[in-house]
Amino acid sequence: MLKRLILIDGPSSSSDGRSIRGTPLLSPSDRAALSREFPGVEVESGAPGPSGGALHAVVDARAWRASAVDLWALDTHLHALDAGGLFDLHIEGIERAGAARAAYEVLTRCQRFIRRRNLASATAVFARVLGRHRELHDLDRPLVRADHDHAIDVWQWMLRLEPRAGVAVQVAALFHDVERLVSEADVRMEHRAPDYQAFKDEHARRGAALTRAALAGVGLAPEVLDRIGALVASHERPGEDAELALLNDADALSFFSLNSAGFLDCYGPEHTRAKVAYTLRRLRPAARALLPRIRCRPEVEAMIPGEPGRPPAPAPDTQASRRSAPP
Repeated sequence: MLKRLILIDGPSSSSDGRSIRGTPLLSPSDRAALSREFPGVEVESGAPGPSGGALHAVVDARAWRASAVDLWALDTHLHALDAGGLFDLHIEGIERAGAARAAYEVLTRCQRFIRRRNLASATAVFARVLGRHRELHDLDRPLVRADHDHAIDVWQWMLRLEPRAGVAVQVAALFHDVERLVSEADVRMEHRAPDYQAFKDEHARRGAALTRAALAGVGLAPEVLDRIGALVASHERPGEDAELALLNDADALSFFSLNSAGFLDCYGPEHTRAKVAYTLRRLRPAARALLPRIRCRPEVEAMIPGEPGRPPAPAPDTQASRRSAPP
């Protein structure tokens, strides 16, 4: 589990190239905002403290800004660290002007290793739900690993968007794509569907039945199971239902923050452009307003109409930057 984010400063933009030592990388308000957004993660700056020898992963701030980080290698390393318990994440070569943004973007990309909970999910029953969810996923299969990552990430996005989210919608976040374990565990098929919405609706319908079967016996009340099934069955069509809209927001944001790079690598620009348009239609305005704070590859950002965003990052030209997790 991710315990600490350590920001390590690098060269400043001053003409002599020296770093500005002694100046906090984060303002008190930035630090407070990160603590609210990512509770449970300690954020420090400067050289690592007494536990600086702790297991950790490193993100180079300059490579991150240029969208040149090897996401596949980063994810592989983070999964290995997570299997061993608590670990730290270092962002190295960071400058004060971009420190808060980099911390937000990197923690967003890695939030599935935080595993935040609220009162509704800090229960023995929910622990059994998580255990059942994990049992369904053979993490040695790359596409199954990607689906597991996405499920946990959607759950974490949901708690960021609505910290008081109830148990049914949180469980629906975890299980919304469980049907893929049957139909797309080894090969993705969605880009071959003649009617994309019909394909997605059938995916949701079958997923609801699989979810009900998987959750039998974990201790959820019958009415909660019914609600979970209804949410999963409708999760590809946002409507007036507040919890369904929340699930769509979290699912869509996870696509952009976690899956979009791998999706582009897997399917190419034409289907990715269609997927981006489909996903944008699922977002409510408040959730869409978060997109400029998410680091996407420049090619994906260019597909988002009206994206005010950040100054365009240079298109990376290294082979490593093109390796990303499966969608």
